[in-house]
Amino acid sequence: MSPEHFDAVIVGGGPRGVATVLRLVARVRAEGAAPLRVALLDALAIGPGATWRLDQPAAYLNNTQADATTVHPDDSTRMSGPPAPGPDLVDWARRVRAEGAHPAGDWVVEEASALTGATFPTRRLQGVYYRDQLEAAAATGAVELTEVLGRAVDLEGTGAERTVVLEDGRRLSAPAVVLAQGMVQGRRSREVEELAGFAARHGLRYVEPGMPAERDFTGLPAGQDVLVRGLGANLFDVLGQLAEEWGGEFEPVEGDLRGRLRYLPSGREPRLLVGSRRGVPYRSKPEGGRSVRPFVPRWATPEWFTALAARGGIDFADEVWPVLGREFARVYLEALGELRPQAVGGDWLAGLEAALTVEEIDAVLEASIGEEEWTWALEELHRPTRGEEVGPDGWARLVRRLIRDELGSMSDPWRHPRAAVNGAMGALRREVGRLTARGAFTGVSLARDVLGWFDGDSLALASGPPAERVRLVLALLEAGVVELLGPGTAVEADEDAGLFRASSAVTGREVSSEVLLETRMSKGKVPDTDDPLLRALLDSGRARIHTVDGVETHSMEATGAEIAEDAEGGHNLVSADGEVDPAVVVLGIPAQSTQPGSAIGAAPGVPSPLLAGADVAARQIMARARLSARL
Repeated sequence: MSPEHFDAVIVGGGPRGVATVLRLVARVRAEGAAPLRVALLDALAIGPGATWRLDQPAAYLNNTQADATTVHPDDSTRMSGPPAPGPDLVDWARRVRAEGAHPAGDWVVEEASALTGATFPTRRLQGVYYRDQLEAAAATGAVELTEVLGRAVDLEGTGAERTVVLEDGRRLSAPAVVLAQGMVQGRRSREVEELAGFAARHGLRYVEPGMPAERDFTGLPAGQDVLVRGLGANLFDVLGQLAEEWGGEFEPVEGDLRGRLRYLPSGREPRLLVGSRRGVPYRSKPEGGRSVRPFVPRWATPEWFTALAARGGIDFADEVWPVLGREFARVYLEALGELRPQAVGGDWLAGLEAALTVEEIDAVLEASIGEEEWTWALEELHRPTRGEEVGPDGWARLVRRLIRDELGSMSDPWRHPRAAVNGAMGALRREVGRLTARGAFTGVSLARDVLGWFDGDSLALASGPPAERVRLVLALLEAGVVELLGPGTAVEADEDAGLFRASSAVTGREVSSEVLLETRMSKGKVPDTDDPLLRALLDSGRARIHTVDGVETHSMEATGAEIAEDAEGGHNLVSADGEVDPAVVVLGIPAQSTQPGSAIGAAPGVPSPLLAGADVAARQIMARARLSARL
């Protein structure tokens, strides 16, 4: 099949692909250049992509407030391209509300009308925003946009052009190709293969890991036990969807000032038995619109991080984590001392100044907190029982405390100690990301510590779900509709019984069911990706996994960002033999280890690696289009 020719092919129709088109439009209009022919390709949807697709349930929410979403860069983002302001999500919603209609449906107007800056929007509404921004860019005439629904399976060519090969045989050629696939998924693991086969043999129901909008969790058997694995962000969306299906009622608990809800069952509920490695859910975002306690570092200052970056060869566990731990302990004790002065005693600040290890920090916390209900240790961030077996009664007490802490943290984020820790993590994880971007960690420490556990712990604390959804889940916990099995939950296929079995050695719980739902994502680890294009590039040696000191990361290797307008490259694909492909730009999640922060959506007034990367890609598209025109 003869290829179609374009000036650029962008693989990935989500926000990174949209942002690249927007940056192209800004550059073409600023130069007064002829329109560029651009093919924007996605397997599912052009504009929203897979994460923000418009046909997903309204119960699926973004975990970022509406006023923190845009696809247009402002002065906070460093880039060489021309400015091109546009509406953020809140501004766009106001326009939709004023117009009173939208081609995507009446639901768009209804949701936009209810949106405020503090609202956590539905994912589908955010998808409409991305789609509208793409259409507005195309309407300028600065690009001739061809939308292609299909799956890219290979990339061919050398020299001046590259050809993207689609699953159906179509071929799209251009002097520049941008890989912006976003949330790539993993191949089935051996465990998932075995569980799927076990379910098929025994007539059981198994929902394997993946994007929640591409899975069906509904229609669960009323009154029966259902196993669920995964306590991350997806679980909260799934439970929101299931609660709507069950039809029970949530009502405020009279006299509770922290916003506690009571769930009144309809009788259609199963009993969801939920476990994970950590054993506890992601921590909530603060209540929308409430003031959050600001974090000002005492030890982990910008200057300290800058010195680490300059030195390099850093071991995160030995050199960084204890300093971060001191900050977490400090903000916890500061907040607790203000909230409940009688619970804190001794010269704990001097103790923390002298503490050099996590064990010494935990000893200061233990000595300084005088009331059992407020005891806390750093170890609890990733092991809520500190690795100890607690049994059913001890675990039940920990779950009750979790509920109490979450309600307090959501409703009073300025004063509650756990909210202070969450806020500190949100600030410090960005600094750790910058160290990663600069290659400051040894390869062993990067793989073992930063990618191995810190990234997961930081997500659990600082990138959790909206408070309204957490309140719903806490009500389901207190109603007994949801039960937490405990840390280190293991899932097995019981061939003799013909059932799934889950157990936690920490709590001693062991349960069985005919249904196993995986609310885990199979995302992020590119060496195991099932994306056919990335797979073809890696397997053939045209791409390679990024390594540090010979230790593999979870991402493809691309060159660093090049912001200067006269730079020739930036974020370009690197092959197995180290050759850089100037015709291929890799943006975002597939190359996250060389582009930290690029997986995070763009927010007004905040430097955005996502938007800066889109401008780097647009600059190269323009340069290669000009070069191609001269040949």
